[in-house]
Amino acid sequence: MEWGWDNARAALGIVVIFAIAWGLSSNRKALPWKLILGAVAMQVSFALLLYGVPPVKNGLASASVVVDALQEATRAGTSFVFGYVGDNTAWPFNENQPGPLFFFQILPLVIVVAALSAMLWHWRILQWITKGFAYVFQRLMGIGGATSLAVSANVFMGMTEAPVLIKPYLLRMTKSEIFIVMTTGFATIAGSVLVIYVTFLEPVMANPLSQLLAASLMAAPAAVAIALTMEPETAANSERMHEPDFKYESTMDAFATGASDGMKIVLNIATMLIAALALLHIVNMLLGVAPDVNGEALSLQRILGWIFAPLMYLIGVPWEEAAKAGSLMGVKTVLTEFVAFIDLGAVPVDEMSDRTRRIVANAICGFANFGSIGILIGGLTIIAPDRRELFLSLAWKTLVSGTLATCASGAIVGLMPASLFAP
Repeated sequence: MEWGWDNARAALGIVVIFAIAWGLSSNRKALPWKLILGAVAMQVSFALLLYGVPPVKNGLASASVVVDALQEATRAGTSFVFGYVGDNTAWPFNENQPGPLFFFQILPLVIVVAALSAMLWHWRILQWITKGFAYVFQRLMGIGGATSLAVSANVFMGMTEAPVLIKPYLLRMTKSEIFIVMTTGFATIAGSVLVIYVTFLEPVMANPLSQLLAASLMAAPAAVAIALTMEPETAANSERMHEPDFKYESTMDAFATGASDGMKIVLNIATMLIAALALLHIVNMLLGVAPDVNGEALSLQRILGWIFAPLMYLIGVPWEEAAKAGSLMGVKTVLTEFVAFIDLGAVPVDEMSDRTRRIVANAICGFANFGSIGILIGGLTIIAPDRRELFLSLAWKTLVSGTLATCASGAIVGLMPASLFAP
């Protein structure tokens, strides 16, 4: 069936997601229902535009050549710096099947993309794209100029890089505006790591680049609506219409700063992955001592799958796939989205439907996890140390709002007929 109960349930899931946000609101009498309806309409419009309009859909599909070019360019740099471990001649690591050395062949892509993004910003290409989206968010959702720029920048940049664009205005932003910035940071992913996630999904998903770009874009209006539902705005629009600006001194400054920031991200990713995967292994060893359940050993992934299965079922995943999808959502929340994307790419094509895989990809496409709380608070505190107490007070609430926003994005995919996402 083209459209059925799974799709209808996703529509119900969207209602439940905003109901949860309203239940956690600091002022339940100030429900921004017009904003919520507008955000959902924007999400649906983005989905129909990006997947239903052939020229746009084909254009995004053809953009995969950019990823291939970036991978090839990165190998050219890493093979020179690291020798044979930096190119495709690494020794086998899985029986007799050769594969990449993660730190030397995958993570350096972050450095290349970060440097390129910084130069595109300095050349005003990325700047005008971001400001275009900012204008849309400002006009359609009524948020201030500085806030709308941070929201739109989060679609392309990281959760700690985007606030740098509005550094001069963080001290004057309202609590609601700060919460919007933090929630959007948790509900979207950085362009520097998006390319890596694409490499994980390429073997099991058609056009993963367009999928993840759309996911990050669709989550942004949901993040704004959920943030303002949980922390309603009280200041007048005229008090929030700031026009920020952010500049590099030169192309060389952009290149050097971008590459340096990319290296910091690489080291942070490597550190988090080592700790997260080691912790996962320890927990699974301890759980392995317990008796088997339904003929299988207990693991953290299975337990998280049971916990998050109802949520995934609610946003449109069939029940028979809900536990597997819930496991990926749980890994993303408890560990990191990086591990979740690795696991999603490792799920064989015949073990998960394309529709479910796309819903899951949207739901895990964000930084809302326990480890990122410290990263976000640390980054914002460096930018605006005087507002550290406010950042801390909103931290755990941001984890919830960011998770709800990405799930709302996944529910939009679940709402649409599967044929819309056909290659």
